[in-house]
Amino acid sequence: MQRTSPSRPVLTSTAITAALLVAVAAAPLSAAATSPGGSARRPPLFPVAELSARLIATGDLVAAATWGTGSPVDDPAREQRVLDSLAEQARRLGADPRLTRLVFRDQIEANKAVQRGLHRLWRDRPSEAPTERPGLDEVRKEVDHLNKALVRAVADAAPYRRSAPLCRVALAASAEGVSHERRLDELHAAALADSLTSVCGASTGAPDKRGV
Repeated sequence: MQRTSPSRPVLTSTAITAALLVAVAAAPLSAAATSPGGSARRPPLFPVAELSARLIATGDLVAAATWGTGSPVDDPAREQRVLDSLAEQARRLGADPRLTRLVFRDQIEANKAVQRGLHRLWRDRPSEAPTERPGLDEVRKEVDHLNKALVRAVADAAPYRRSAPLCRVALAASAEGVSHERRLDELHAAALADSLTSVCGASTGAPDKRGV
């Protein structure tokens, strides 16, 4: 889904949707990073980076679905509902809902950055714009699926946040590995880095001031 160069043609939405669904079905979420064999080869925060990259990839689909429709990239009401739901999921897992909000706010903003970047590219190069639209409802189902998996991965990463410097080193190594494996272009690699900004933030256990 990501391109090695922004100048490469954008796949049609049908091809993109099929590629995403096949990738999700063929590789159980984070299995390579959490299996005994995988854990020896990959950094400990690889599941977080991997899932974040998959969420970033859905930005391509959302961009294609909304291209030319006049629909705004920002959807504050939906974003708030998503954050509320994921913070509650974190609470049920015994994780920090405040940190979960911060992490997923970064995820949302990074995803929107991809959408805006692709829309700019397509305005400048109309021949590379998608010719079909993926179904936005189906894309959102995949986003919801990945979000839930990432909440758990972030919760599992709590031990690494006890040392912020070590956490950042492990996370940077994980992000670099994911970027290399997925051959991310500049737009998607930057979005991945932005999406991980709050992962190593200190978990204080303080009450969530937003009332979740």
